[in-house]
Amino acid sequence: MKNIVIIGCGQGIGFAAAKILSDYNVIGISRTENPEIENLNIEFHPIDIISGNLDKITFPEVIDGLVYSPGSINLKPFNRLSIEDFKNDFEVNVLGAVKTIQKLLPNLKKSESASVVLFSSVAAKLGMPFHASISASKSAVEGLTKSLAAELSAQKIRVNAIAPSLTDTNLASQLLSTPEKREASGKRHPLQKVGNANEIAKMVEFLLSENSSWITGQIIGIDGGMSNIKL
Repeated sequence: MKNIVIIGCGQGIGFAAAKILSDYNVIGISRTENPEIENLNIEFHPIDIISGNLDKITFPEVIDGLVYSPGSINLKPFNRLSIEDFKNDFEVNVLGAVKTIQKLLPNLKKSESASVVLFSSVAAKLGMPFHASISASKSAVEGLTKSLAAELSAQKIRVNAIAPSLTDTNLASQLLSTPEKREASGKRHPLQKVGNANEIAKMVEFLLSENSSWITGQIIGIDGGMSNIKL
């Protein structure tokens, strides 16, 4: 049975992925203690990946999949973004992933076919107002994805990133808090709707499976067509 580690499994896409992958041996780590996690067949550790100590966890000797799903939505005019805003977004989106991959790399190397899944954003490809901080950190995730995919290919470790547009999760709740906001957000996408966590989690499942064994170094947009289509 494959051993999968999911960082950020407490809510949103990470939680949806934990549900879909619960037939595997899943080790879930999140600062969010969602009561519904108790209903899943996973090993859960309530740890903040930024400030917490992963040495407290006894990981399997072999890890076949790693999903890093924490993220941030910090939308402000550029002149209202502080240096701390940029630092915090970079820490959550990039340095947390670096910390986790460095910790688990020896375990991933022992797998016959390991897969790492990171998360970017449609905002890393499209120029969007008020997205300077999140776009900067997610663009760094994309660079990290491609560089690690090249470096780790000799160990047959695949590294890919998913780049969603606005998805109906707790993280985006303020942006979708009224029917009017939800309708307006949907209309910004060629497919006329926002995404949902299960759609993204299905791609996570695919990228961890042998069905994606010839895919690495890719940034996969799941964004209702926003990144490539203009109507």
